[in-house]
Amino acid sequence: MKNRSFIPGADLLKFQGPFRSALDIVLASASPRRQALLTSLGISFQVIPPRFKEPPPEPGRQADDYALFLAREKAREVAAKKPASLVMAADTLVVLGETIMGKPASEAGALDMLKRLQGNTHLVITAVCFQHGAENTEKSIICRTYVEMIPAEERVLAQYVKTGEPADKAGAYAIQGSGAFLVHALRGSYTNVVGLPLAEVCSALLEMNVIRLSCQSQP
Repeated sequence: MKNRSFIPGADLLKFQGPFRSALDIVLASASPRRQALLTSLGISFQVIPPRFKEPPPEPGRQADDYALFLAREKAREVAAKKPASLVMAADTLVVLGETIMGKPASEAGALDMLKRLQGNTHLVITAVCFQHGAENTEKSIICRTYVEMIPAEERVLAQYVKTGEPADKAGAYAIQGSGAFLVHALRGSYTNVVGLPLAEVCSALLEMNVIRLSCQSQP
């Protein structure tokens, strides 16, 4: 995928958001969901998806540590190419008990994941890593959300899998899509389950002086 600046859709162009970029920002992610969430703040950024191949988690490795490792490696790869920019990378995991669930490799795999999640409460973890090569700085945040799923029949789950929506989603469902019907309740950040904990990311960007209020003039 070619490097590109993210141009929001017409619906997002109508809403400019309360912030503006005070520094060049690069989002190291091909996820359209993360791009849309970040755009909703009103800031501009470039998209450079990393080529980092995610290794499977080592046995016994904690989910927080694994998510942070993945986010950091993605950020470091892109930051090496864009040292003057603030690079942001994220990784979202679905965890049921001690099992870390990635993206399903097939429809059968997606159905198996959903059958295990149905009727249970699982944890969604997103790690976000910020890298600024020129300043030699790094900052990381981790957000956790607990999601309770309805007890759904297998035929319902199978029909959802056939929509194709679960194919590239951790845990095989999209809370921002039709998969929302599977979610009974959640405790924590909704946007974290979508793929980017927006409140925490915004706070971090403000703390690092990477974004400013839209009413503020440039220095």
